[in-house]
Amino acid sequence: MKDDIHPRYIETVVRCGCGNTFQTRSTMPELKVDICNVCHPFFTGKLKFVDTAGRIEKFKTKFAGAGYASLKKGKKAAPAPAAAEPTS
Repeated sequence: MKDDIHPRYIETVVRCGCGNTFQTRSTMPELKVDICNVCHPFFTGKLKFVDTAGRIEKFKTKFAGAGYASLKKGKKAAPAPAAAEPTS
């Protein structure tokens, strides 16, 4: 390996949004993550529902009256064939 071209591989503190911290190794001194094994629903067995900006309510109000658009539309009528013009 060439000298002085590789990043330093140091001990790293990982901080989660839930408050959990643990140590690993990386090229960064500190990592901040949104979700970890302590708060992830797969590992906890609990369903965590996060609706930060009311997005589900916005979606429901936007599409409340829409229903299935394809069922409300009628079938398109086939265009009538053009009459043949007489030739002389």
